[in-house]
Amino acid sequence: MSNAKTNCLCGAVTITVKEVDPKFTVCHCQSCRTWGGGPFFAVKCGTNVKIEGEDKIKMYESSSWASRGFCNECGTHLFYKFKATGEYNMPVGMFHNLKGLEMDMQYFSDMRPNYYCFSNATKEMTTDEIMAYFSAEI
Repeated sequence: MSNAKTNCLCGAVTITVKEVDPKFTVCHCQSCRTWGGGPFFAVKCGTNVKIEGEDKIKMYESSSWASRGFCNECGTHLFYKFKATGEYNMPVGMFHNLKGLEMDMQYFSDMRPNYYCFSNATKEMTTDEIMAYFSAEI
């Protein structure tokens, strides 16, 4: 989807994304589940992202390879940003009119708690696979 626009709950931060990948990912890691109370459903938004209200964004370095951004007024989770590439992953739910969404990948599948599961047939990566991938990137 091209030129998707969204904002946080209070409207202090507005984000315009040039291209949103409709194949979304789900992360089951402890950090994501702690951050949002459940798995993180994220669309890949690349680097062509325009943010208005950057002074209202609080950044948190959650790992050696990425930071998380949220609105410091209302607390809306805005993005997960990769340090090496500058690419953004954003919550699927922030975008209200995305078409053709498809769950494509589940990260940290071995950390998924037993109290939920998805019937979607997706690719999966375990903790060891994720750590190996990102240590090669850094």
